[in-house]
Amino acid sequence: MIAHLSGILASTGDRWVVIDVGGIGYRVQVTQPALQSLQQTEGLVRVHTHMAVRDDDIQLYGFLHPSELELFRILIGVSGIGPQIAMNILSQISFADFAIAILSDDEKVLTRIPGIGQKSAKRLILELKDKMKKHPGTTTGGKRTAEEGDAVSALISLGFSPREAQEAVDASLPIPDPTVQNIIRAALARLREH
Repeated sequence: MIAHLSGILASTGDRWVVIDVGGIGYRVQVTQPALQSLQQTEGLVRVHTHMAVRDDDIQLYGFLHPSELELFRILIGVSGIGPQIAMNILSQISFADFAIAILSDDEKVLTRIPGIGQKSAKRLILELKDKMKKHPGTTTGGKRTAEEGDAVSALISLGFSPREAQEAVDASLPIPDPTVQNIIRAALARLREH
């Protein structure tokens, strides 16, 4: 499996880039935000990749941050969500807004994404909420509010380690209005810096 590529950006298209690695060009499907970021980068670029092999096709999907790759893998693990729909989700909605939509059962936010109908939105919420419940990273040491615990669980379900999630939540507090959504936004902003 190809875990990442580092090379020179050779060409770009609609949601894809070709990265020249030692004279070999790898075509990689990327999200719209990643495409815009890569087009502005000069010199060496690096993308974390997921290789999808089907009977008649091999595709590379590329991400700028390991956390985006983890979320992609979580999404394609949801029944009925394939790589293209997962890429649409990652192109259309921010990490924070996606986590908040899942936590607050907000189907309307999810159904605005091309390829996501009401049935898929319900399935995403159901399956990802279950993943959050399996990762109770809420009782470590001192007392935690329910909001902090839910925020940590949401970050873990998005692919962050329990330690990363807890540290990001701790570092983002105190905030003026500590709702689950605001804690997640602040913690994700902190995680993006690293």
